[in-house]
Amino acid sequence: MSIRLLRPRATLWPMLWKEFVQMRRDRFTLAMMLGLPAIQLLLFGFAIQTEVRHLPMLVLDESRSRESRALVAALENSGSFRIVGRASSREEIRSAIERGRARAAVVIPPGYARDLARRAATAQVIVDAADPMASSAAMSGAALVAAAHAATLPGASRSPLDLRVRPWYNPGLRTAVFIVPGIIGVLLSLTLVMITSMALVRERERGTLEQLIVTPIGKTSLVLGKILPFVLVGYVQMTVILLLGSLVFGVPIQGDIGLLYLITLAFIVANLGLGLLLSTLARTQAQAMQLGFFFLLPNILLSGFMFPREAMPAPAQWLGDAIPLTYYLRVLRGVLLKGSGVTALWPETAVLSGFAVLMILLSVRRFRKTIE
Repeated sequence: MSIRLLRPRATLWPMLWKEFVQMRRDRFTLAMMLGLPAIQLLLFGFAIQTEVRHLPMLVLDESRSRESRALVAALENSGSFRIVGRASSREEIRSAIERGRARAAVVIPPGYARDLARRAATAQVIVDAADPMASSAAMSGAALVAAAHAATLPGASRSPLDLRVRPWYNPGLRTAVFIVPGIIGVLLSLTLVMITSMALVRERERGTLEQLIVTPIGKTSLVLGKILPFVLVGYVQMTVILLLGSLVFGVPIQGDIGLLYLITLAFIVANLGLGLLLSTLARTQAQAMQLGFFFLLPNILLSGFMFPREAMPAPAQWLGDAIPLTYYLRVLRGVLLKGSGVTALWPETAVLSGFAVLMILLSVRRFRKTIE
């Protein structure tokens, strides 16, 4: 009886040694397990910040007085806002906010200096409230600036300054209005990249890749044949989330839904091409899944889906600029919440189309119709 109990222990160490040797040989998986968590911890630890500072702001100064310039200087010196230009009308402010060139604007009426000397003067701060986190910081920052600046003015005891904050696009600061459109992009990116990242690897592990290799189909046709069926899957996912978001969470649809579906094609193809590119790099489905998860975290954390990009340091924003979801989120929130059209969204559309073409070209280049 004692011999039978000891026998499993006697065979345990050879088994452990064999697993360690096999792990050492699979250097790709070992590097993914040990190196990537440390890299991601350092990256996201520095990049993820919730304190929004230096929000880009436009100035519509119809007073053009010393008092109005003092108010603008107080807003900029607070650190909550960064003056990026002057506007000549409210239409110009709306256009700049829709294009993403500004996230806030201060409007100073013509009689500001006169009213300030006679009684309480009013001014207005417009905030892009599509992102509740960033807009809440901007609104509280504007209120603090108004209180501090009013204390320095003559007649401060009668509160001579009334700085009114007006949130646009999401007046109720509802989180669902901001999150649900982003979920469309995140789910599309996650599912499409993960599915196609295992496409070629699955063929290789099943032994059917050789059958594809010997067919007269060209590399480009093979790659496109792998991804095109999933375009329909992506559109079905998008439609379901849009319907549920509108019916259950009350997410508005202010813009042209046909334009959104058209731009979505470039985003879907870009993610499918990226997944197929990862599939050409991996040798097993486990490796493909690890590469997909490595892409997932930056996709969520650096794109602006959860945290304001304005609060991130410059290097983190540069990394976010290399992610298709960053641009697609602007398209989603622009069309659904702001009613933006082609003129406001053409830069994001051009970048997404470039991503789609680049990913397909890289996938075709990486794939070899040879038996290794």
